[in-house]
Amino acid sequence: MAKTKKLPKDTRNKIVDLHQAGKTESAIGKQLGVKKSTVGAIIRKWKTYKTTDNLPRSGAPRKISPREVKMITRTVSKNPRTTRGDLVNDLQRAGTKVTKGTISNTLHRQGLKSCSARRVPLLKPVHVQARLKFAREHLDDPEEDWENVIWSNETKIELFGKNSTCRVWRRKNAELHPKHGGGNIMLWGCFSAKGPGRLIRVKERMNGAMYREILSENLLPSARALKMKRGWVFQHDNDPKHIAQATKERLRKKHFKVLEWPGQSPDLNPIENLWRE
Repeated sequence: MAKTKKLPKDTRNKIVDLHQAGKTESAIGKQLGVKKSTVGAIIRKWKTYKTTDNLPRSGAPRKISPREVKMITRTVSKNPRTTRGDLVNDLQRAGTKVTKGTISNTLHRQGLKSCSARRVPLLKPVHVQARLKFAREHLDDPEEDWENVIWSNETKIELFGKNSTCRVWRRKNAELHPKHGGGNIMLWGCFSAKGPGRLIRVKERMNGAMYREILSENLLPSARALKMKRGWVFQHDNDPKHIAQATKERLRKKHFKVLEWPGQSPDLNPIENLWRE
């Protein structure tokens, strides 16, 4: 039920004045544009308490004690992925029976709310400076230059559930960095402005040798299939397998130009949008 709008204090006082002047409740209501039932309630309150002020409401006692509030707040602070059901069970074991709604209201009063966990890189000052440097160096690059880049990355595809819908308890402006769960497959892929390149399933744990084999067998065929212009540029991030000396040497021997990439910047790679699709 929606909360009713409180009458201004001067209106409540005027109701009492008109009542003392001999006006009926109906007449007062019509004159002031107030419901007759509201006029009657204010007059009864004035007769009983000699005031038109809003009286304090005692309300129902909290189902969760202050000690239990501290307990569940501490629990979600240590593990933000704790569910309301988990907290209901914790309190029930402690002898307090509550609903999930009560849990939500209690945590909201503590400044905590349920949010989708953000997937953002953990940036140190050195990463921030590297990203700014990258942005400034490429700020005026023409669109044609970006159309000549092959973007690449690996990703995990969840087989059960969605790794993008994890919910956590957190305070306002708090950042969280969830990790991937189990039940997934690993893929390597690439694409450019001209379309997608090859998509390869990685069946074993990828190491540097396997990564170099994937590039040898799939990067140049992808560039040919995409009809990339001469001098096309290859992008990959700073994963240890990517920046290993053997990998750099392999790319150098193939005369592949590599885009210098700032660390901890998966969000700058447009292939993330393709993975999301």
